[in-house]
Amino acid sequence: MQNYTDTFQINRPDIETPPLWVATPSGLAAVQAELANVVTLAVDTESDSLYSYFEKVCLLQFSTHVADYVVDPLALPDIAALGPILANPQVEKVFHAAEYDILCLKRDYEFTFENLFDTMIAARILGWPNVGLGNILQERFGVALNKKMQRADWGHRPLTAEQIAYAREDTHYLLALRDLQIRELENMGRLEEAREEFERLTRVEPTPRRFDPDGYWNLDGARDLDPVQLGVLRELFHFRDVQARKEDHPPFRVLSDTTLFRISSHHPNSLRELGRIAGVSSYVAQRYGQPILQAIGRGRAAPQTTPPHPRARREAPLDNSARARLGRLKDWRKHRAEARGVAPDVIVSNDVLFAAARKNPRTLETLIAASDLGPWKAKEYGEELLNVLHPKA
Repeated sequence: MQNYTDTFQINRPDIETPPLWVATPSGLAAVQAELANVVTLAVDTESDSLYSYFEKVCLLQFSTHVADYVVDPLALPDIAALGPILANPQVEKVFHAAEYDILCLKRDYEFTFENLFDTMIAARILGWPNVGLGNILQERFGVALNKKMQRADWGHRPLTAEQIAYAREDTHYLLALRDLQIRELENMGRLEEAREEFERLTRVEPTPRRFDPDGYWNLDGARDLDPVQLGVLRELFHFRDVQARKEDHPPFRVLSDTTLFRISSHHPNSLRELGRIAGVSSYVAQRYGQPILQAIGRGRAAPQTTPPHPRARREAPLDNSARARLGRLKDWRKHRAEARGVAPDVIVSNDVLFAAARKNPRTLETLIAASDLGPWKAKEYGEELLNVLHPKA
């Protein structure tokens, strides 16, 4: 792998040419200067959500028409120099499935975004049957991506050559894919629709992770437990979060939701009984056995006799009239999508349908205000939506 430090050299990137590795401030400054002059730029990130309690961006990948770059933010004091590029409306940033990357980069670095192109959204609007990057590259370019690295620990250093090759491939072909999709979108008259969806992506905002002490009430099966079992589940749920933070692991790597429920249902009295429960490995019993038994004891001593109140995940349920409107809207969307050969939410999102059903607007202006329907979709579908909401006798 080429080390991109104090020297700056651009090679036209074929896949046999190593990417340029960026891990020093001087290397980052050189890359920032080069990327500021491009018109289109492919972007991707790798994070460690499967391995850390608070996930973080562990790698950024960029590709231009002449070079591939892999930036290591864990080795750099900061990567603020990249912010102006991502915010520059004169530089089109090309992602595949951009929303997660954008949320992570906003959360970790407070970056802002202008002028995006998302090849997955474009594929969905075009009605392509397979929209995963691996499938698209195989079908369109005959390229087979290495899927073994999808669950890699990107926060661990050093990265392997295989990891770096995988990360580089996620952006290496995106500009060629974007060019292909632009032509198809133009030919189908769908480019304006796509641009509206790309603009929506610039406005997504991350939600900080917060532990909800009553969140156990939302686990599958929790509402079928008796007060003692529910008290045990509460204590196990709290224990798991404390332990996950201590180990800097996602909670599911300590105990899965299913295992929490099974232990709570049986609330065993001994390590031997605990070890007989499906999902409790010998490792789990040895490492966490005593704390689990202690949590069980606390739960038995303080049964949960009233339903907990987890943070609301959505608005209040729809009333009967709104549910009827939602049903009509979904039927309309289904037929529209089938006629066009796309997934239903390409027509309009669930959020739009729920907002329209709940607020029942009667004019195009109030529909747009109620549902955040974009200008293109409002022009294309607005009157139809209003007719579905208020059918004429």
